[in-house]
Amino acid sequence: MKFKLADFTPKSFICFREGYSKEYFFSDLFAGVSVGVIALPLALAFAIASGVSPEKGLFTAIIAGFLISLLGGSRVQIGGPTGAFVVIVYAVIQKHGYDGLALATLIAAVMMILMGLARMGVLLKFIPFPVTTGFTTGIAFVIVFSQIKDFFGLDTEKVPPQFLEKCNLYCQIAHTWNLWAVLIALFTLASIFLLRRFRPRWPGAIIAIILATLIAKFFNFPIETIESKFGEIPRVLPAPCIPHFSYDLVKKVFPDAITIALLGAIESLLSAVVADGMVGTKHRSNMELIAQGLANIGSIIFGGIPATGAIARTSANIRMGAKTPMAGMIHAVTLLLLMLFLAPIAGIIPLSALAGVLVFVAWNMSEIPHFIEILRGHKSDAAILLITFLLTVLIDLTVAVQVGVILAAVVFLKRMTDKTTVEICQNQVNENNNEAPEANDAELLFRKDIPPDLVIFEIRGPFFYSVADLLDEALLRLDAVPRVFILRLNKTPLIDATGLHAIKQFSTKCKKKGITFLISDVNDNYMNLFLKSGFGDTIGKEHMFKDIESALIACN
Repeated sequence: MKFKLADFTPKSFICFREGYSKEYFFSDLFAGVSVGVIALPLALAFAIASGVSPEKGLFTAIIAGFLISLLGGSRVQIGGPTGAFVVIVYAVIQKHGYDGLALATLIAAVMMILMGLARMGVLLKFIPFPVTTGFTTGIAFVIVFSQIKDFFGLDTEKVPPQFLEKCNLYCQIAHTWNLWAVLIALFTLASIFLLRRFRPRWPGAIIAIILATLIAKFFNFPIETIESKFGEIPRVLPAPCIPHFSYDLVKKVFPDAITIALLGAIESLLSAVVADGMVGTKHRSNMELIAQGLANIGSIIFGGIPATGAIARTSANIRMGAKTPMAGMIHAVTLLLLMLFLAPIAGIIPLSALAGVLVFVAWNMSEIPHFIEILRGHKSDAAILLITFLLTVLIDLTVAVQVGVILAAVVFLKRMTDKTTVEICQNQVNENNNEAPEANDAELLFRKDIPPDLVIFEIRGPFFYSVADLLDEALLRLDAVPRVFILRLNKTPLIDATGLHAIKQFSTKCKKKGITFLISDVNDNYMNLFLKSGFGDTIGKEHMFKDIESALIACN
């Protein structure tokens, strides 16, 4: 495919080139400030849930959020740390530390850039819906489960990344639960749901966090806060630096890098598609992938964590009236100002309140309605959904996506196999056939002239490797060996290499049995395929015909 520089122009450049009015600026300003306020507690919560210090979430939202909006392929995409990455980041941190996470993210960023340059943005839409729903719901479930410690105020320093080990630990320390932590978490969660129900345009998460923090401070509840757990939040961005890496570490984190790249690409493009549906525009998927890669490089250089498009914050950005990517850049600047002036205040936020926010986020991303809808549909889709979900929870997201896609491909092939048949065309015309001549298929015009030792079969459906043995079965169904066997391709939209090989072998078997093998309805595409592959030399070009009429005339 020819490279066109115009295809890789960021949306922000296009919007400014088209003309940026004062009305657009004030719309973007209101939306950007609003989303920046909304993003503050989420950035802190996602970082803490990921096993890193809270300021790393702020660094990510500021740096990556700005770059995604500046360089991305969507008009209204908001980027930053997301709930989808919590499970992956936590596991990588536990295995390799922050240096391992930083290196894995840099490798993933390069992968996303290469995917964008290779125009692979469109290919991600081929990941089946049951797979995306399965791992999204699985991630949401794991997020909720990972927040049990802070939600209930359990007394433990570290929580293992594996699901079953978490279950075992929670059972052992269940008696250490903190009533005040539970009350604050429930209050935060209930406040967000109520504000969403009755005041959907208000920043529910930040209001709930402020109220919960004030209550906990006023009554001096004995619960953990950000400052008591992690110390004071820095007020400035760190100096840029490249993380330490080695060849051995590259080998260890490479599988995690693939997971980060895959999930980052899927989440960002899903978010962009949702935004397209809300505002009626069309994003540039390849430019979006490149921007996500560059943004993740920027995030790591400034001490952040993986970032991607955030569906909830993007939706909020649109509802607040955003018109261009400037809103996303203003959102990042807003977060920077909040960090500079409100960092000490953020330190007194209870961890149980942030746990309540994350439980709400997980509920939003859980895809429960779609999950139930798929379960009620085809059994094969339901099986793919459940397997992907369970593998995400019990094993690993990468394994879940790989197995899910493979299973979906197998199911697809099975369905296509069931629809592809090799059927005989009857040698006799039904005297009561009332079809209009112009509606009849071509062979009906000649059936009265077909001799009894000539049979016509047609392939109905794509002829590929999983149905290649159907020709042999067709020959076995005949009561007697015919003189001429005509194979029609008028209802065959596709023939792959295995199907072509099967036809070649079938023609050889016919030759050994003294059967003249002809192929009809060979269009120009099939003719080129047969000649280039050498198949035409095997069967003979004189045995291939453009229509059934020519093939029948050649038999007489």
